[in-house]
Amino acid sequence: MTPLGRILAQRIAQTGPITLADYMAECLLHPAHGYYTTREPFGAQGDFTTAPEISQMFGEMLGLCLAQHWLDSGGGAFTLAELGPGRGTLMADILRATRGATGFHAAADVVLVEASPRLRALQAQQVAARHVGSVHDLPDGPLWLVANEFFDALPIRQFVRDGDGWRERVVGPDLAPGLSAPVWPAMLAHRMEDTADGDVVEVCPQAVPIMQTIGERVMQGGMALIVDYGGWRSRGDTFQAIAGHAFADPFAAPGQADLTAHVDFEALARATPCRARYTTQGQLLTALGIGHRAERLAAKGDAETHLSALDRLTDPAQMGELFKALAITAPTAPPPPGFP
Repeated sequence: MTPLGRILAQRIAQTGPITLADYMAECLLHPAHGYYTTREPFGAQGDFTTAPEISQMFGEMLGLCLAQHWLDSGGGAFTLAELGPGRGTLMADILRATRGATGFHAAADVVLVEASPRLRALQAQQVAARHVGSVHDLPDGPLWLVANEFFDALPIRQFVRDGDGWRERVVGPDLAPGLSAPVWPAMLAHRMEDTADGDVVEVCPQAVPIMQTIGERVMQGGMALIVDYGGWRSRGDTFQAIAGHAFADPFAAPGQADLTAHVDFEALARATPCRARYTTQGQLLTALGIGHRAERLAAKGDAETHLSALDRLTDPAQMGELFKALAITAPTAPPPPGFP
């Protein structure tokens, strides 16, 4: 058992089972033994590779989407923000791709939302930006925001339908998953209509206040662009662990694997007063012109790498369908480029 596993097992023995959200938060963020606080997870040498690390084209397309929407909205001073910027690769690509957008850089206050001092130092090597520790610290006023693979890492609670109620999945002695006594959460009242006995519904408690805050800013002008894996309305057990670019048992080595769950995009959209538009990553990138960009890069050399990255990002059999994109804007704002 890992050092964190022993800590959690002792806590459970003393106070009883913990929720899956508590378990996930400790595994990822424990100050001494948490996954994100103790290791470098990104890239070929880490445990997973995100879209910005696959190709510069991903950030370039999202950057052009943000800049064109800013221009369509009339310009003006604004905050350009990213949630969970990793090593800063995505924002660096966004800024490089938008250098030709007249006035965009001059009007932008670039802000990275990052709590980890270690990751802040990595980001500072890539991007000249200021940091805040929480989305709630973003300034008031128009906001153009991007979040790629941010919400999938937020802790989730799982509920299993049981008759006219639910049982919550908990972590008990020996770090074994189990079920609570029957509960009737008000937040799941609307799911009685589309679920049956044994169905699993996942809820992300932290996502709602984050989206509410983003929505309040976007209603003052702007857009939030969220890309992640998941779907429209949660159903099924999607809790998973990744270690060494392969799936792992999420209860086997607490603190030594990345824990994630699929994002419920409907819940994100419902948490704001904004207008939501939803599509797949592949459809969005294709509509934004990633195919033409790949051809231009391929013509300059290393064609196999660029064309392979294009397939990986857009092919329905790879990331194209699994990953979705959600754009939220004020109801009267112009539509974001690339969205149906």
